[in-house]
Amino acid sequence: MAKGKPVTTQTDAKKPAPKKEEPFFKTVADNRRARFEYEIIETAEAGIQLMGTEVKSIRAGKANLAEAFVKIEEQELWLHHCHISPYDHGNRFNHEPLRKRRLLMHHQQILKLKSKMQEQGLTLIPLKMYLKGNLVKLDLALCKGRKLWDKRDNIAKKETKRGLDRLTKHSGRYE
Repeated sequence: MAKGKPVTTQTDAKKPAPKKEEPFFKTVADNRRARFEYEIIETAEAGIQLMGTEVKSIRAGKANLAEAFVKIEEQELWLHHCHISPYDHGNRFNHEPLRKRRLLMHHQQILKLKSKMQEQGLTLIPLKMYLKGNLVKLDLALCKGRKLWDKRDNIAKKETKRGLDRLTKHSGRYE
């Protein structure tokens, strides 16, 4: 042993804490029309029960939420009219594109959503479908339908904001 050098043991040396990796996040399908047609009150995340060929098709980006909606049937959430294209390399066991799919949420969350839907007359709409790590998740929204004049007000506000942004952008250049 060399003179003057301190001896370090395994317990003395501090190991760096293992880094927590963020899960892979990729948006597959987005229901942009729902944000225009409905006023979003509350959002929630739900898992979705899928077949193998559906997952492969979703990873390829072949899912559509345009006409989709969620119903509560017998204390379970069901996704209706969500189109997931058949997998290209699937065989005779390929899935039905428009079949109803079960959504995965805790029972208490489902009861809470159901009570809000019944009391306030709200609708459950899927906003987006995304991959979170290896799992497929849905963003659900409790929505209230907008009237035609609400939509017009919304468009007018967006146009005035866009005009103001344009003016402030151009006015900054000439100073």
